Amino acid sequence: MFSTLRYVNQPALSSAAKSFIKNGVAKRGMSIAALNGFEGKHFISIDQLSNEELRGLLDLSKKYRDTYGKGSTVDPVTAPKPLTGQSVSMIFQKRSTRTRVSTETGMTLLGGQSLFLGPSDIQLGVNESMRDTALVLSRFNSLVLARVFSHNDVLELSEHATVPVINALSDLHHPLQTLADLMALEDHFGDVKGKTLAWVGDGNNVLHDLMLGGAKLGMNIRIATPDGYEANAGVLETTKKLAAENGTEDVFLTTVASEAVKGSDVVVTDTWVSMGQEDEYEQRVKEFDGYQVNANLMGQANPGAVFLHCLPRHPEEVSDEVFYSPQSLVFPEAENRMWTVMAVMAAQLGKM
Repeated sequence: MFSTLRYVNQPALSSAAKSFIKNGVAKRGMSIAALNGFEGKHFISIDQLSNEELRGLLDLSKKYRDTYGKGSTVDPVTAPKPLTGQSVSMIFQKRSTRTRVSTETGMTLLGGQSLFLGPSDIQLGVNESMRDTALVLSRFNSLVLARVFSHNDVLELSEHATVPVINALSDLHHPLQTLADLMALEDHFGDVKGKTLAWVGDGNNVLHDLMLGGAKLGMNIRIATPDGYEANAGVLETTKKLAAENGTEDVFLTTVASEAVKGSDVVVTDTWVSMGQEDEYEQRVKEFDGYQVNANLMGQANPGAVFLHCLPRHPEEVSDEVFYSPQSLVFPEAENRMWTVMAVMAAQLGKM
């Protein structure tokens, strides 16, 4: 299947996806209305969302893409600017291309302003306590977005901030990435209920929210992680409960990559060595032997299966043959980071 792959950036939509999108446009108003009670809420992890709120955020993201995207006929100068006069402070303990660019650009499109606060700009929890930082930024800004190492940091910020907080990544959760992933899958497949998602790699923060969100949308979850790299037990238990509530298969766990991928419609991986784990590189690469997503592994999945990676990627994680193939949704997935953070910010401020 992969011997004659073309190198493309964006796969064509399936007929099912086109039908789903066409029918979904008429229903967006109703689903977005479910976000009327989202104003003032923090966005920390996917399991804190109701199914209706998750649906609303995905549909609002699609609405913003239709309105502000490059294919839109709306004049960007006269396009709606619902967040005029609003601002977001962006705390970055960990650098990121997609998170910074998507948030700054998205906030500008909505008429608001963003302020980048990197490690050299703010001593989060060092020279000033987390509590004081949260209270001070709440006086200046409408929202606080934080990309941090420890999940406890974002929890402490949300405890003391008097404005909504967005978790842009912590060591336990990455909910913004999941919204982008699910949006990409719906764009490709249409309704994802009943589809099977296979994770191959580290049981990390990206997996945690993706399995939570996938279960909420009725997807079957299959996970392969090496011994010692399993998903967080508490998040896994929550996912199992969501799977039962939404009528999906029980979460399948294995240490063999091909076992997880067999019969799947979506294959997902992530970096094996996250920021702050650089000294573990050689050990991790050795322990993840056999986990590269390549043509052979993708061949174990269902016909028409697609591939996701949140980026940045490294060649040991996925081969070029898969990464740049028509089965790869990585670049639409990356673009969706902007539409989804726009939806979250607008919903938190009640200005959709």
